[in-house]
Amino acid sequence: MLDNSQFEPSPAEQERRRIRVRAHRRSLLVSLTSTVVFAVVVWFGLTSTPGWSRVQASFFDWPTAEKALPLVLNGLLLNLRVLFFAAIGVLIFGLLLALMRTLRNPVFFPLRLFARVYVDFFRGLPLLIVLYLVGFGVPGLRLDGVGRISPELLGIAALVLTYSAYVAEVFRAGIEAIHPSQRLAARSLGLSYAQSMRYVVLPQAVRRVAPPLMNDFVSLQKDVGLISILGAVDAVRAAQIQVAMSANFTPYLVAGLLFVLLAIPSIRFADHITEKFAKREQVGNLL
Repeated sequence: MLDNSQFEPSPAEQERRRIRVRAHRRSLLVSLTSTVVFAVVVWFGLTSTPGWSRVQASFFDWPTAEKALPLVLNGLLLNLRVLFFAAIGVLIFGLLLALMRTLRNPVFFPLRLFARVYVDFFRGLPLLIVLYLVGFGVPGLRLDGVGRISPELLGIAALVLTYSAYVAEVFRAGIEAIHPSQRLAARSLGLSYAQSMRYVVLPQAVRRVAPPLMNDFVSLQKDVGLISILGAVDAVRAAQIQVAMSANFTPYLVAGLLFVLLAIPSIRFADHITEKFAKREQVGNLL
């Protein structure tokens, strides 16, 4: 029978492990201490400024925050609805634009030209301008058979138009990163162009571009707050109304903190996805 002592690390290895544990604890202690010291210095430096009392009363008033929180939360639900439908529209339309730009047959030149012009145009046009053009231009057309269009729907359309241009370039980069031999091998097996894209190219491309797609999603989360300029009573607009009623800027801070809390899980997930794919690439290079 095998003795368990044969599998125990040597005294030298045990000592190295103890040294690593002590070094890890020491680094944690130093990090925690430096963070606390930095926070204390910043806090005292901020509170010792001459105008801190006025800033505190204007931006950090707790009764005003308690009064504004339910209304801002109710507006945040509108932002979440806009985010959900806009994200779906951006993914679908962005993928279609990317596929248009990767078509090689000369007969599809008009589609390639349309996709290129579209991407160049909306990547250069500020989102705020798109919101104005869509939010006030489309209702101004007075289309027959179309009633009043809600600001929520107009905001979704503007977000989809803008972000589809960015996501299309992300998808196109992922598609073109796949080696042409993959597509040729699929065609040699009898798959059509559409089938080779669906079963061979796109699954690999989506895995490659997952990290930048998550970053675009985080940016979209913040920009949904701009639909307030169209009159939609979202979190930002609700905060603006409360600011006008209370003559205090605390509701803006409440809305900002809610958007930060909404974005943190997505940011952490995006970091996790990026780290995961980076490790996978390193393993592939080693193999």
